[in-house]
This record gives sequence, C-alpha cells and structure tokens, in this order.
Amino acid sequence: MSEKLSPLRELTLARIREFVREPAAVFWTFGFPVLLAVGLGIAFRSRPPETTAVVLVGTDAALERAEEILRDVENVDVSRVSSDEAATSLRTGKVDLVITGGREAGRFSFTYRYDPMRPAGRTARLVVDAALQRGLGRLDVADVQEETVIEQGGRYIDFLIPGLIGLNIMGSSMWGIGYAVVLARRRKLIKRLAATPMRRSHYMLSYIFSRIVFLLAEVAALVAFGWLVFGVAVHGSFLWLGFVSLLGGISFTGLALLVASRTDSTEVASGLMNAFMLPMWLLSGAFFSYERFPEAVHPVIRALPLTALNDALRAVVNDGAPVLSTLPQVAVLAAWGALGFLLALRLFRWH
Repeated sequence: MSEKLSPLRELTLARIREFVREPAAVFWTFGFPVLLAVGLGIAFRSRPPETTAVVLVGTDAALERAEEILRDVENVDVSRVSSDEAATSLRTGKVDLVITGGREAGRFSFTYRYDPMRPAGRTARLVVDAALQRGLGRLDVADVQEETVIEQGGRYIDFLIPGLIGLNIMGSSMWGIGYAVVLARRRKLIKRLAATPMRRSHYMLSYIFSRIVFLLAEVAALVAFGWLVFGVAVHGSFLWLGFVSLLGGISFTGLALLVASRTDSTEVASGLMNAFMLPMWLLSGAFFSYERFPEAVHPVIRALPLTALNDALRAVVNDGAPVLSTLPQVAVLAAWGALGFLLALRLFRWH
C-alpha cells in the first residue's frame, strides 16, 4: 500500500517545495489578503455618525432663526455662504443641503435644495426639516424612545472578512494551481511524469493535498488578523469553519485543474481563469450582498461555488449557525469540486 501511495507522497512534497521556493507566491497567498483587509477595514471601519453639512443663503430673519435652531442640533454643521458658493459646494458634494428662506403671510418659509440621488442629501433634508419644525413650535403627537443596538456580525468589516477568505481561497487555488499546471506542461514535465509508473490521478491529487497544507494557514492568518485588528469574532465552530474552508479549497482546486487541463499557453490560461472568476467577484457577495441583484437570478448566483463558500463562511463566522444549516452550501461546493476533478481527469492533456 505504501509503495502505491509513494508517488502521490513525493508529488505532493514536490508541489509544496515548489510553492515555498517562490516568494511571490507566498506573498500573494498570505500577505496580499491581509493588506487588502487592512485597506478595506480602515475604509469601512466603525465610525461615529456622519456630520450633516448645511449652508444658509441670505440674510432674512427666517434664516437667522433657522441658524439659531440648527446650531443646537447634534451632528449638524451649519454655516452661511453666498449663493454661488452654495451652488458649487452642493455640486461637488461638500455640503448636503442648501437652505433659503423668508416670510409668507406671517409664517416662516424655507426652500431646501439638495441632490435626491445622494443618500446624504435625503437624510439632511429629513433631519433639518424635523429640527426646524420642532424649533418653530410643532408638537409631536406621539412619544418616541430610541434603542440603538449593534448586532453581532452587523458591521461591514464583519461582512467583509469572510468574503476575503472566500476570495483568497478561490484566487490562490485557481492561480496557484492553474498556472503551475500550465507551466509544467510547457516545460514538458507532465509528459515525462506520465511516462513514469505513477497513476495519473495521483498527479492531480498531489495538487489538492498540497493546497490543503497551506489553506488552513491562509484562513487562520485572515481570521486571526480580523480578530486582533478589527475585533471580528468567530461565533460558530472553528472545526466547521476549517472544514468549509478545506472543502472550498478542494472545490476550486478541482476547477483549476479543469481550466488548465488542455492549454500550454499562460495567456489562454489567464483568460480562462479571469472568465471563470470575474463574474463571481461581482455576483457572489464578496464585497456587497448579492441581494442587490434581481430576485429572479438569486438561484443562479447561489449555485456558484464562491457564493456557496461565502454564504457558509458568513453563517459560521457571523451568525454562529449550526452545521446542518450550511449543508446546502457544502453540497454545492462538493458538487463543483467533484465535477471539476472528474472532468479534468478525463480531458487532461498529458502530451
């Protein structure tokens, strides 16, 4: 038995040595995802409420009263500028709302000017109008109380870290494995190995096993970084998180072998891998929820391997979901991996 497996063992060790001897491969596998997490985490970190920028145009008594009221409103920055400056500031997004005003029939009258396509403008209009109406004597007909709650896994960085893990698993599997196979074919190495007593399935399995060795380290590095720097906690089972990650890596390795099964051109391989991965970068919810897309295409999106991986990772990390709830995503990943490996074994060009 050991003699039958020795080619597989030696091929796997050769894959591992090949990876370790390439500093660029190590950086893109371990360093780049952490740097990406740093940049996006800083950009979308938890911050206090945004300040609403409001400018008043004119010298009417109504505007003086408005300024007096708004200066006491929390998170509202109010100032007076000229009409031209207000127009420029609104166009360039420096202010959210421009107010002009006067008196009509003994009542204050205000005109709000804002860009309805900007969420900050719509919010400013509602906040400022409510403050002015109350300040001028409006009585609310109901008593209102507020409760602010920050749910576990509700921050953008909590959403982002599992998505980065999924992207890294896909990218390192596709590029790391696909390019290695294409380069080995260009160097005639595959042809030489095919002439040896090794089983052809061993050659492909060696790529899967070598990926497993580094994959857990990749996931552990991102999970540890997210926890230490941004406080992203894993609310579910670490053991199941590791299993889902391993299955995702195996699935994408099978697909990488399929993509690289015929060509010996790095340009063609690059095009094929980009054609395979780019739709999932956009559709599979790595940086934003795929719920934004029309509901009619959700079943198709959920059938993609990266979507299944991201959904399963978020269920474990953010929601602490039980194992059974992620079985549909596990089934999708297993199906893609098995299909990719079997088709690659059948279509692989050895000469």
